[in-house]
Amino acid sequence: MNNPVIGFIGIGIMGKPMARNLIKADYPLVIHNRSRAVVEELSKEGAQAAQTSREVAERSEIVITMLPDSPDVELVYTSDQGIFAGAKGGMLFVEMSSISPTVARKLAAEAQRRGCDMLDAPVSGGEAGAIGATLSIMIGGDTAAVERAMPIFQVLGKNIVHVGDAGAGQVTK
Repeated sequence: MNNPVIGFIGIGIMGKPMARNLIKADYPLVIHNRSRAVVEELSKEGAQAAQTSREVAERSEIVITMLPDSPDVELVYTSDQGIFAGAKGGMLFVEMSSISPTVARKLAAEAQRRGCDMLDAPVSGGEAGAIGATLSIMIGGDTAAVERAMPIFQVLGKNIVHVGDAGAGQVTK
């Protein structure tokens, strides 16, 4: 079975090794980041570059975000060049940043309104865990969506726990 196309937004200290592990696991990756140098670096390793978060969503089946904090995440999802602007029904969004549970629940409700699923799945384990694919992942969201994302989580981490509904991953972390 072919792996779904994954969009990855936020190729920083944690996101870069996570994206690299997905490339190594043969996931087609469409990436976007404010800093273009890292996009060019991962493009040489097989990722496809996108100019905006909206374009990432338009070209992907699943979108992962790994961003600094709640305002960044809200902007990437809700701006006119954001993920929701490019979303199609049936998509899965996996928010892996550490953000406010309130923001996680609000974005999940908006995703659901658009016919999509969203998980909040913050990680712990630091850069070493991201590089070694040994992250701990605490997941909040719908069970069916968690099952859909589980093969991806297994590429990124070792201690993977579904802790409850939307926002629960953030609360647990």
